[in-house]
Amino acid sequence: MAWVYILVAGLLEIGWALGLKASDGFSRPLPTTFTLIAAALSFWLLALAMRDLPAGTAYAVWSGIGAVGTVLLGIMLFGESLSPARLLCLTMIVGGIAGLKVFSG
Repeated sequence: MAWVYILVAGLLEIGWALGLKASDGFSRPLPTTFTLIAAALSFWLLALAMRDLPAGTAYAVWSGIGAVGTVLLGIMLFGESLSPARLLCLTMIVGGIAGLKVFSG
C-alpha cells in the first residue's frame, strides 16, 4: 500500500506545483485553495508511505514523480522547452526512481 500512497502523493505534487503557477503568487483564490489542499494531501500521503518505506527512497520517488510530471505538463500546457538534453535528464530521473523501487528491499 505504501507504493500506492507514494504514487498518489506524487500525482498530487504535480497538481500543487502547477497550482502554484496558476495561483499567480497566491493572488487567485480558487487556484490557491486547490494548491494548498493538494500540497497537504500530498505531504500526508508521503508521511503514510514513510511508515513502511525508507525515508530516502520514499522522498526521492515522491519528488521524482512530481518533477517529471511537472516538467512534462509544463511542456504540454505551457509550451516549455522540449530539448534532447531535457529529455535525457527526465530519462535519468525515471531510471533513478525505478532503481530505487527495485532496490528498496
